[in-house]
Amino acid sequence: MHPTIIIVNDLMQKGYRYKLVEPEGEHFDPGFAPGLTPKEMLKLGVFGGRYMTDCRDEFPPDWFTHAKLCHEFHDPHLNYFQVNASQPLSVWRQKGWIYPDDPRGWFQWYCRYYRGRRIEHEDQRQIKRWIAMKRHIAQIKKHCEPGDHDCRRVQRQALLHWAYDSRAL
Repeated sequence: MHPTIIIVNDLMQKGYRYKLVEPEGEHFDPGFAPGLTPKEMLKLGVFGGRYMTDCRDEFPPDWFTHAKLCHEFHDPHLNYFQVNASQPLSVWRQKGWIYPDDPRGWFQWYCRYYRGRRIEHEDQRQIKRWIAMKRHIAQIKKHCEPGDHDCRRVQRQALLHWAYDSRAL
């Protein structure tokens, strides 16, 4: 595979370049097994529809065919569980969760990783953060009846934001 160069020009990055060195959706770290693709997440409804509205050119057009997006504002009703499970970007920055190559955070990293970009140290950091979200699965299993999507909706939506398919719990 010849690396493909992606050049990003959106509201948060101008002239950012990266290489796709793996086939899309393949060759993930053995400890990283997300339950949803970025396309599936966008279709289900994540981040109040506000995420990814200005960067469609970077990603495959079919990711956005049925995506639930709102360019104007964050709309929790667009989320699958219709609740707000997001923190402002300012909180992410304050906590040191933002890597300069991915100024939008974890989901931007995941989209680029899914497409085939690899940055070893950042990939490991983000995978550790993804693994840490599993604690929410245990809480849902402990406190909710299987299939009760009204139980712990904010936690379920947060898991969805991290590519865990909480609908199956």
